[in-house]
Amino acid sequence: MAKINPFKAVRPVRNKAHLICSRPFYTYQKTQLKSKLESNPYSFLHVINPEFNQSNRCKPNSTERFELIKNKYQEFKKNKFLVKDKKPIFYLYRQTTNYGIFTGIIAGACVKDYQENKIKKHENIIDKRKKVFKKYLDTCNFHAEPVLLAYQPSNKINEIILSETSKRPEYEFTTTDKKSHELWLIDGAKKINEIVKEFEQLDNIYIADGHHRIASCSLFQKSNPKHEKGNYFLSLFINQNDLKIFEFNRIVKDIGTLRKNDLINNLKSYFKIKKLKKHESPSSKREVSLYIENVWYLLEVKTKALKKDLKSNLNSQIVSDLILKRILNIKNLSSNTNIEYIKGNQPIHILSKRVDQNNKSIGIELFPHKIEEITSIADIGENMPPKSTWIEPKLRSGLTIYEY
Repeated sequence: MAKINPFKAVRPVRNKAHLICSRPFYTYQKTQLKSKLESNPYSFLHVINPEFNQSNRCKPNSTERFELIKNKYQEFKKNKFLVKDKKPIFYLYRQTTNYGIFTGIIAGACVKDYQENKIKKHENIIDKRKKVFKKYLDTCNFHAEPVLLAYQPSNKINEIILSETSKRPEYEFTTTDKKSHELWLIDGAKKINEIVKEFEQLDNIYIADGHHRIASCSLFQKSNPKHEKGNYFLSLFINQNDLKIFEFNRIVKDIGTLRKNDLINNLKSYFKIKKLKKHESPSSKREVSLYIENVWYLLEVKTKALKKDLKSNLNSQIVSDLILKRILNIKNLSSNTNIEYIKGNQPIHILSKRVDQNNKSIGIELFPHKIEEITSIADIGENMPPKSTWIEPKLRSGLTIYEY
């Protein structure tokens, strides 16, 4: 049984929604961020970056910095850029991209469901990151970017979504990353009750994106047990079959004294290797493509090199275990600065160009995971390797804000 809750969102006034909502600030390069902040006074990026163009800056992730964020947020509300809904409702969000259309319900997800493993994780949680966002919640008391939660297919929820999206949306705008965004308000008591009851029939919810934010919300709830709003956290619920899962490719910046021929010979212990005339992507979870010194190789793992358990047969785990750890002796993958991660929704030439700049580096192209692999790993309580997936949709900050 999954428990979800309607809430009173703080959200942009209609005529400024396209100006206020932003990508998460960490997705912008410094030059992009500067340009956005200089050209758009309404961007939610000003809330997250309240010290823009100031010479004296607070220490990152400090209480003083978070106080400035809170003050800027209150300024946006005072100027009526953001307004709060008068009653608790659900929100229906649709994002249209060139690789898929994603529709889900924005709601409060239950912290207790996470603590009782009804909302299941598949990534390891870094304690430091969890505590930083918990400090942010303690100071700012709002959550502006939904975590992405995947649910098992439901005919009833599909019917409600089709019914609601036939109406005119509250917001409808397109952003410079060529994505369109639509938001509907589900404010009828009957529909709200139908959604609540339908989610009560769902046994498992899976975290698609936002592991650390959820862990932080859980920590916040435990330290504020009498805070009613702390029992929930801002989430977008989406049918798990509607997610688009890309791989996260790897660049090893420096393979040390190991030469190409030695590397290839070492790899032959675990892989069948085919030298390619031009780039080919892996075509199954048993394959990866490797790029070194302007040459692509297709690697197919040997059956005898694999254990029989589910985790060992994951494509990302094969790369971690057999290439990074055994051959290159790279450990502590979540914090190792010798590895750079490249999103799989970007052209492969981005990876090859980076490798070409350094003759001691290699590139590894992975095969994207299936949702069934993610849910199966979560079901058995295991974690996938760091940066195993890049999952779309990525959500905008400041569209629907949950206040604590």
